[in-house]
Amino acid sequence: MSCSASQWTPQRPILFGSLLAFCFIFLFISYKADVAYPDFGKVGQFCPAFLCAERAQSHDSIPSNSTELLNKTHSGPTEKLQAAAVDAEPDTVVLVWMWPFGFKFELNCDIFNFTRCHLTDDKELYHKAHGVVFHHRDIHGSLENMPKGPRPVFQKWVWSNMESPTNSGKITGLNELFNLTCNYRRDSSIPVPYGYLYPVTSAEESFKLPAKDKLVCWIVSNWSPDLKRVQYYNELKKHVTIHAYGRAFQKPIGDEDFVKTMSSCKFYLSFENSFHRDYITEKFFNPLTWGSVPVVMGPPRHMYEAHAPAESFIHVDDFPSPKELAERLLYLDQNHTEYMRFFNWRSAFKVKGALFGTEIACKTCRYLQNHKEYQAFNDLNTWYWG
Repeated sequence: MSCSASQWTPQRPILFGSLLAFCFIFLFISYKADVAYPDFGKVGQFCPAFLCAERAQSHDSIPSNSTELLNKTHSGPTEKLQAAAVDAEPDTVVLVWMWPFGFKFELNCDIFNFTRCHLTDDKELYHKAHGVVFHHRDIHGSLENMPKGPRPVFQKWVWSNMESPTNSGKITGLNELFNLTCNYRRDSSIPVPYGYLYPVTSAEESFKLPAKDKLVCWIVSNWSPDLKRVQYYNELKKHVTIHAYGRAFQKPIGDEDFVKTMSSCKFYLSFENSFHRDYITEKFFNPLTWGSVPVVMGPPRHMYEAHAPAESFIHVDDFPSPKELAERLLYLDQNHTEYMRFFNWRSAFKVKGALFGTEIACKTCRYLQNHKEYQAFNDLNTWYWG
């Protein structure tokens, strides 16, 4: 039916424009909410079981023996990254363009209970791939090892990197190449932390604290007098004995002795080599796993509390100087009840480290299955390097 001139009033363009504006704002808010990191309430409190794993963006990182958790449905932006239902469609093809540091990993998502994910390193499938994952540290400065052909309209390029900005140089030409980011940062398109807590089941053996014969330990290889962690260590050791190992001290620790050494220490210096947003590595999750209390130096405390209970670790920023920290450690050495409070969380949770290559590829697949809309990441340099 046509509209007569009398029907088309001056107000109609205004109403039409308002409707368009409303639709745009609604879509914008919906999109932003979809990638936002959820608010888990008061910092430092234990979280409900499934939320604690979600807190680290890692429901889907739990192996298949925790299917009950994986199958939970709940509201919130993270659910789209996990076990959400996917329409019956052909497999989502994720092409691993380069092996991270040359390390090959299993191209299979069964451990995450993900279906219809076809992971491959076959570059002949480039034009069929829904997503292509690139590892930053393996991209040549000349970009000569990047794809040369045109990008299929449905394909998304994923920038992945688990190293800190300090240890990852900018590469000219990458700033606006990617659609998505996959990184330890919680504001990544596809967050993959170095580790996370997950709820224990009744079938799992309860935690038993390993025997301790050392107060403070540190295993380190990357040594430079200019590093803040080295300067702090040099001051701290004046006030408390530190058992130091690693190449930096001509006391290398083999794989067979690593766990035994770490678990024999009441406290472990989890000092990061550089300090950046959310950069919390295995230096934190290893002692949590093996029964030592991490003494952390890195990003602010609240970023650690996004991954573990507030009373599971000590932050150097909680003390005015290394001397006061040493005094606290010596006090805890003589007060067993106070020391054991650092392990209260063990009754409810266990620690799991990331599977890195496999986890990045599989989470990319799950993300692509649930996010078919166009996306672009327009300023990688500012976001990551500031």
